[in-house]
Amino acid sequence: MNIRPRWTKNILIFGGTALWGLLLISCVVTNRTVVAPPKIAGAEFVGNKECAQCHEDTSKHFGSATHAKVAVADPKLGDTSCEACHGPGSLHVKAGGSKGTIINPDKSPESCFQCHLDKRGEFQLPSAHPVTTGHVTCTDCHEPHAGNAIKGSGASLHTQSESCTECHTAQKGPFIFKHNAMKEGCVACHKPHGSVNEKMLTAPDSNLCLQCHATGSSPGRLMAGGRDHAGNPVNGTCWVAGCHEAVHGSNVSHALRF
Repeated sequence: MNIRPRWTKNILIFGGTALWGLLLISCVVTNRTVVAPPKIAGAEFVGNKECAQCHEDTSKHFGSATHAKVAVADPKLGDTSCEACHGPGSLHVKAGGSKGTIINPDKSPESCFQCHLDKRGEFQLPSAHPVTTGHVTCTDCHEPHAGNAIKGSGASLHTQSESCTECHTAQKGPFIFKHNAMKEGCVACHKPHGSVNEKMLTAPDSNLCLQCHATGSSPGRLMAGGRDHAGNPVNGTCWVAGCHEAVHGSNVSHALRF
């Protein structure tokens, strides 16, 4: 008779119990992003309900926000989405909401980078928004407490440019002659965080324009807009003086020359 050793049975029982526990946990944390929150010396977690006592307007819309899916990596703490980004809030509560007792991502992007680590790298590229130097904050473009975290009425930067034109007002228009690329949003041509190309472009200068505007090519010829541009663009750009300077739109030139 083959009698299975007792220790083997114990391992099977323990393994089965552990597996069942993991399955239960996976059901609980489905659609949640578990993070290790920033630390505040001497502070403990208090939970979202405590935050809502003062931040009532923010809490009303937070349930539908992308960031509401973020949770602190400790199941005993319950629903603590706020503190996943702002750190434990007990000292903040005791101090009556003193700003120095809680982490404000507006002052430091490190709280955002704990999840968006790839964006930290993009901000180090040669042409980038100056987030790491404090001249621009993540919340200048993103709404962390409502919707999908993109400011404006659209679903993303790919469908609207309201977030960008809050600062880049000269590019907003309205223009009589519009660049069709503007309908696709600023990210049709620009990287929103940083790029290896000048002006945060998605591709080097004229190469970017020709992705849409090249209508044909042959040895010695480059057709764009019904004209041969083989001798152009000068210095590798399409928007040098005398060419298409008004790249976002124009009120006087249908060819966006000025």
